[in-house]
Amino acid sequence: MNPTRTLRAFSKPPSYLLIHPRHVSTTKTTKSSAVVTASPAAAGSTASNVLQTTFPQQIESLNDVAKPQPESPLAKLPLSNVLRSLLILSVSSAPFLLKPCIYTLSALAHPKTALTDVDRNPVLHWLIKKTIYKQFNAGENKSEVQGSITEIKNLGFRGVLLGYAREVLTGEGKTSTHDEKVAQQEVDAWLKGTLQGVEMATEGDFVALKFTGMGTQAVELLQKRLPPSEYIDAAIRKACDATIAKGTRLLVDAEEQAVQPGIEDWVMRYQNYCSQQTPGRATVYCTYQAYLKSTPATIAKHLAMSERDGYTLGVKLVRGAYMKIEQRHLIWDTKEDTDICYDGVVEALLNRRYNSMLAPAVDSVDKQTVPPVGLIIATHNRESVQKAHSIRLNQAKENLPRIELSYAQLQGMADEVSCDLINGFEDAARGHPHQALELPNVYKLLTWGSVQECMGFLLRRALENTEAVARTKDSQRAMMTELWRRMKAVLTIKN
Repeated sequence: MNPTRTLRAFSKPPSYLLIHPRHVSTTKTTKSSAVVTASPAAAGSTASNVLQTTFPQQIESLNDVAKPQPESPLAKLPLSNVLRSLLILSVSSAPFLLKPCIYTLSALAHPKTALTDVDRNPVLHWLIKKTIYKQFNAGENKSEVQGSITEIKNLGFRGVLLGYAREVLTGEGKTSTHDEKVAQQEVDAWLKGTLQGVEMATEGDFVALKFTGMGTQAVELLQKRLPPSEYIDAAIRKACDATIAKGTRLLVDAEEQAVQPGIEDWVMRYQNYCSQQTPGRATVYCTYQAYLKSTPATIAKHLAMSERDGYTLGVKLVRGAYMKIEQRHLIWDTKEDTDICYDGVVEALLNRRYNSMLAPAVDSVDKQTVPPVGLIIATHNRESVQKAHSIRLNQAKENLPRIELSYAQLQGMADEVSCDLINGFEDAARGHPHQALELPNVYKLLTWGSVQECMGFLLRRALENTEAVARTKDSQRAMMTELWRRMKAVLTIKN
């Protein structure tokens, strides 16, 4: 048996890749990209280097087996992540198991007794926190959250999209909108959580906001598309000022259509406010849901507004997470229509050219060229990611101007897509050793808060999986394949 071949599964990442930071985007954001080049001096590396490494001999050493390898992007994940993901994905991809899980999560998200309140039931709290909470959330306090951020970055991610879980869904507010004292207390609680998020984030990260988290009065204003009250306005400006000072960015989540138009009005207001302090850079991003028929027109309208006022629009594009509660006529007729919308908008923004999907608004000055924009491609859809990569890679090869671009997936979901994004350009560099290739900025979306505060978020993730069972099965198969690869590697060594 060839020992070199046997030990290949344990080899470290190729040493001939040197990462040289270089700013290549058209914005002023630092550390927005890097260049991969091949090091000729390392070309003579041989299998003898691998043989000098000491390898574990027991099954518990599977974590050490998980060194990044081109043929196995998931090799970078700790064994505990693989096992937990495999368990949760197995449940999520089985309809007969997912339905009772959704029912249970719904009961836990709206507890009626101390027994079902995860913050009051210590046994239930421990069980949830060690399983589904750990899979999708960052932690309950600063220490836990910063530990999660460090783990994410150590895996090769550019950073995180960190969001506070507190929210008030339409119709759930229990306080009077006319009780100013209570309304201010709700805004204060939101601001405290937001500023904690900014403090825990690191430079270049995004801090996600939910305007409904400011309480019942904010929800009523958003529903009526009214401007924020003076007290709410001051709180949001404090959040903007803090994020600019920290070097992070704000990301406003999309919500139900009952409040979404009002949310978009507020986002545009604060994008303009922040642009005065950070010209040429998108500091506040708005989230757009591609499953809505109105999304291309909404983005076009906002592009025209940013063009008129002279700032860079921040766009985070998702497919959407509120399908179960939205009016059906607002949504594209088929999933294929949503995919076409998503990919068409991405293509237009990446190329900065309007197209058949993203047409210019009536009041756009330039009917051909999309004004400056920052884009987050937030999707678990491999095909959409590959299409965006193809455009971006061609732009890099041709040395064409590029917008500031990031990719994002939820923590605990589509890890195979995230890891492929991290590894993809490294593999390309091996095939083109003399060509500079831009490394993608890949982020993970982490939600933080108490276990009870995160239950609504976890419920939506479960509901989302009912619409994407096929994708969840793909992720399950990827995790199973990765676990089997590690087992075979260890067994090969022992034999």
